[in-house]
Amino acid sequence: MAGIHLDTDIGSDTDDACALAMLTGWPDVEIVAVTTTIDPGGRRAGFVARCLELAGRVDIPVVAGAEVSMTTGQFPGTIPDDGRYWDASVTARPSPPGAAVARLHASVQAGATIVAIGPYTNLAALEIEKPGSLGRVPVVLMGGFVQTTDPGLPTFRPDMDWNVQCDPYAAEVVFAAASHLTLVTIPAACKAHLRRSHLVRLRAAGPLGALLAGQAEAYAFDNGIAELARVHTGLPDDLLNFQYDAVACAVAAGWSGATIEQTSLSAVLDDGVLRFEPDRHGRPTRVVVDIDADDFTTRWFEAIERSL
Repeated sequence: MAGIHLDTDIGSDTDDACALAMLTGWPDVEIVAVTTTIDPGGRRAGFVARCLELAGRVDIPVVAGAEVSMTTGQFPGTIPDDGRYWDASVTARPSPPGAAVARLHASVQAGATIVAIGPYTNLAALEIEKPGSLGRVPVVLMGGFVQTTDPGLPTFRPDMDWNVQCDPYAAEVVFAAASHLTLVTIPAACKAHLRRSHLVRLRAAGPLGALLAGQAEAYAFDNGIAELARVHTGLPDDLLNFQYDAVACAVAAGWSGATIEQTSLSAVLDDGVLRFEPDRHGRPTRVVVDIDADDFTTRWFEAIERSL
């Protein structure tokens, strides 16, 4: 059974919760721990605990991590605090300073795959405190651009890459340290969609499925997803959100529906924007360049329903 340590910024977008829920039901996967990143006062850790409670998995350790970006010393973005996203009051779960690094280190010692679906601040803190840690285990990062998006899909740019650009210093540290690194790129992962036509089946998948369905509708309304779908022919008309983070977790779990190429990359900081660029003298990196989106949706639903 594969061990996975999930590092997440759950709460800023809805796909983190979709990824966590999927992992609780993915076959032959053990979630050894969850840490939260860019998490003021443990609010995100509270969201994780709520999802795990609904999934009946209160046995999984949850530890709140870094509160601010290493690069700026500030908290980036916002965390929606709205009853449409969480169906009950969620209690914050703060942790002592250093607890997330200690939990990550324990997961590394256990040989778990580390998958980061938020800014990489906790992972960088681990590497700075305990050099060589990220070179010992597989590391899967959601983020990065190596290829352009397919025709008909939105033209995403590297400066729009939340996970990397919230803390580019941390991204540089992690990229330099991870010897067994997989980048799940945005142009590939944006092909996986959560759609309005999925909601009936999702709501039938127990309390956690109902929570995810409600969040997806709220997020789509608040962020103008219908308009985005209307102007891009490669998107379904009933799009609610992209499944970026769930794709990254599926790759970490060994899903065979991702097309992965081995290439050499260098991290280049250009006018404050960190890019991963092809460089024959760079770091060998496994890059997800395409996915079987239909198979992903099938596997995602099966995992969600298995977690009931």
